[in-house]
Amino acid sequence: MSFSNRCGWILHGLFVPLLILPTIARQALADDWPQWMGPARDGRYAETGIVSSIPEDGLKVLWRVPVQHGYSGPAVADGKVFVTDYVIESGRVTNNPGGRDALTGLERVTCFDAASGEQIWQLEYERPYNLSYPSGPRATPTVDGDRVYVLGAEGDLLCVGTQDGKVLWKKQLAEEFNTRSPIWGYSAHPLVHGDLLYTLAGGADSTVIALNKMTGAVLWTALTAKDIGYCPPMIHVLGGRERLLVWHSDSLNALDPQTGEVDWTYPLVPRYEMSIAAPQRQGDRIFASGIGETAAMFTINADGKPDQTLWTGKPKLGLYSANATAIFEEDAIYGSDCGSGMFIAVNPDDGKRYWETFELTTGGDRRAGHGTAFVVKHEDKYILFAETGDLIFANLSPSGFEELGRMHVLEPTGECFGRPVVWSHPALANRCLFARNDKELVCISLADSQ
Repeated sequence: MSFSNRCGWILHGLFVPLLILPTIARQALADDWPQWMGPARDGRYAETGIVSSIPEDGLKVLWRVPVQHGYSGPAVADGKVFVTDYVIESGRVTNNPGGRDALTGLERVTCFDAASGEQIWQLEYERPYNLSYPSGPRATPTVDGDRVYVLGAEGDLLCVGTQDGKVLWKKQLAEEFNTRSPIWGYSAHPLVHGDLLYTLAGGADSTVIALNKMTGAVLWTALTAKDIGYCPPMIHVLGGRERLLVWHSDSLNALDPQTGEVDWTYPLVPRYEMSIAAPQRQGDRIFASGIGETAAMFTINADGKPDQTLWTGKPKLGLYSANATAIFEEDAIYGSDCGSGMFIAVNPDDGKRYWETFELTTGGDRRAGHGTAFVVKHEDKYILFAETGDLIFANLSPSGFEELGRMHVLEPTGECFGRPVVWSHPALANRCLFARNDKELVCISLADSQ
């Protein structure tokens, strides 16, 4: 595999009106969004000075820059935006859910200036694809200090310097662990915790691996499964101890993050090996769900182990997440249901549905498999990015939802079951929203002084 590094400034003055510069200048104290679902991977956005609603004429577009194919979301840290994409050179994308498409092309990592959209550097490498829904990388980059960790759709794991795009170390997971990429590609966003980097690899006894984040040396491997699935590893404190949660095709597992020793296993088998959405914790309860009416709400005892199962998946009960991880609040779970395509609010005590709507996902009025809206909590409201490319502010409660405005941000350039979609989790940082499709990356001001 040949790697080449493209560094340099490319001015995009056309996209950056001078009027926005005072707004950008006051963002020095703004929060970062350095990985999937935010700083704590919990879908919580804490910046102040954010608009409370979207006006009828929309929010200010600060800049737009071209990108190419990808499902991965942007990451924002230290005034930079990191995005991965795929440049198709040959082959045809059919989006056949049961078969793989063979493509040739380049996977890329691009770093942009968050204030202006100017390109700082770009790294590219040759990577043939043999995947279903092969339109680019899935995993959002993970930024840790002066390094960004990138996982490509076929298992290329790179550690790259944030300043210049230099590759510091790399691994090819499928080759090193004698396995094959999952049919929908490597998708689990890499996790950095302390000195370690966790990622799903595959193969015998290496569903999950821990590496030295500085050198890439493998420190431990653990778990064997029919398929690694697509669910990102997460750290939670259970029973006073940190535990690494890994949900693969066969079960949800809690491991010692330092040694990989398995503490407990909870059987939970999604259809088609599609463990995707990250299990969520609220107090002493853990909720996990996936395609095929696969769901479990269970309590954790004082030792941090599963205690009582409160409810499991049944028809017309619960919520079954796929592309977008739900938000688990004390009185409700809010998220997109992959079976119906509706946005649903669920009672966490018994799984009964409070309400459901297509208005926050597909905007239609009929069943739409994998209808998706990415949801983030900000203060007492919610920010949603629907698969239609709409940005939506809303109040959500067990009694219903109230839209606080919406704005069409991006065209849905992807496709699923014959409808256009954009399936990429946005980043919220610097009082802005950063979102991408298969053609462009856009920065929208969320500042309360438009």
